[in-house]
Amino acid sequence: MSPRRRALMVAVVAAALILAAVVALVAGLSRRAGPELARTGEVPVLLVHGYNGTPASMDALAARLRAAGRRVVAVSLPDQGTGDLRASARALADAADRTGAARVDLVGFSAGGIVARLWLAEPAGALRARRVVLLGAPNHGTELAGAAAGLDPGLCDGACAQLAPGSALLAELNRGDETPGGPRVFSIWTALDRTVTPPATAVLEGAANIRVQDVCASSQVDHGGLVTDPLALGLTLGALEGTLPEAPGAGDCARLQATGARGR
Repeated sequence: MSPRRRALMVAVVAAALILAAVVALVAGLSRRAGPELARTGEVPVLLVHGYNGTPASMDALAARLRAAGRRVVAVSLPDQGTGDLRASARALADAADRTGAARVDLVGFSAGGIVARLWLAEPAGALRARRVVLLGAPNHGTELAGAAAGLDPGLCDGACAQLAPGSALLAELNRGDETPGGPRVFSIWTALDRTVTPPATAVLEGAANIRVQDVCASSQVDHGGLVTDPLALGLTLGALEGTLPEAPGAGDCARLQATGARGR
């Protein structure tokens, strides 16, 4: 083979190798970006009920999400969420696996928010979750559980004891970064909460913290209303769709209430 033909052959082989490398790089980037670029409707929403609750307690929120075109999975927690919250987190992980989806969104109500955070504390959960909404979550414990534990520890075990301020579980969960890298987290709460007390225990470092009264000053939403009230539903839907303003305020009140009421 002449030197000229040999040089031409080397150039062709080099070009082929470069093309193969580019294709492999693009494929790799696509695999990494694919879940993030997935359309919102393709990402299922897992709803996690609270202490002594059932999936039915999330029905109003589930209906609004389905009306918006979302696939909804209402997670049933063992012992209705009254047992060890770590066991509930494992049930959530199993439910996420059963969806078969690469990415999921989460909504955790009350103690269900702690269940969601426990799953997110695991590397697999943090990588899989896309957006997370906590509704009235006792992120730093609730005095109600603390009082029950102090009155009679025998009547406050399992999740009740774990939700008391200063519990070993919460101390571990809140040690260091309260919102480790991964999903975008929103904590929506109400100043009129009489179950999660004080209400500001819901405020989570690194999350988008939204008090409903800062959006609609006249809101009378209580703890249970966070999964039924149009304003709370509108805030949740906007958070999951990525359309919620960075700091929603009075100017967004009517629009968010209308969004939450739509489809009801």
